[in-house]
Amino acid sequence: MAKPPAQRSSSREIEQFLQKSRAISQFVAKQPRLLFAVDATASRQPTWDTACHLQQEMFLATRKIASLAVQLCYYRGFQEFSASPWLTDSEALARLMGRVRCEGGQTQIARLLRHAQREHRKMTIRAVVFIGDAMEENPDTLCQLAGQCGLLKLPLFLFQEGSMRNVERTFRTMAKVSGGAYARFDAGSAELLASLLGAVASYAAGGHTALENHAGAGARLLLEQLGPG
Repeated sequence: MAKPPAQRSSSREIEQFLQKSRAISQFVAKQPRLLFAVDATASRQPTWDTACHLQQEMFLATRKIASLAVQLCYYRGFQEFSASPWLTDSEALARLMGRVRCEGGQTQIARLLRHAQREHRKMTIRAVVFIGDAMEENPDTLCQLAGQCGLLKLPLFLFQEGSMRNVERTFRTMAKVSGGAYARFDAGSAELLASLLGAVASYAAGGHTALENHAGAGARLLLEQLGPG
């Protein structure tokens, strides 16, 4: 028996769909942008699981200021690097993060910073958040790229899990030359990480004034490094 012909969309329906798509794109384009990057190599699985829950703090912290568009970036495995579309829905971001599993591999922080610079040149990014525990690249190269971010007015907020001294030294320098901030946490300080993410989100959405009005240990720690607005 022959199948009935598929119903075709009318020109009006197609135009309505295109208008809706353009409206969504224009809405997302107008939101303050924050790039949220996580090291997804094998050692990061416990903190990745934590970050899946805590990233919602970034959205909750900015509801009274402005909607926030977030791009999720991560690297893992053999030269695998992923960047999501810009999202304004915390649930969509949580679902996206929930589908990722960490895999063994080398760090790709330089690749991440180059990607952030390209995105920033297309449309301004207010801040880059990076969560990681290791650094297997040349510190001079990373600090040079961080300095370039500083010239572009693209601050880096680097949150280190653990206490590896060489990682701390490099991350601190990267944060300083980019105009951002550094903080360290461990598996037992999820509350601090949540506070830091919320504070950066407030900064991305409303600048230094919004950060000053944001309560919590994370905001105080960032303000100490950023200085007066």
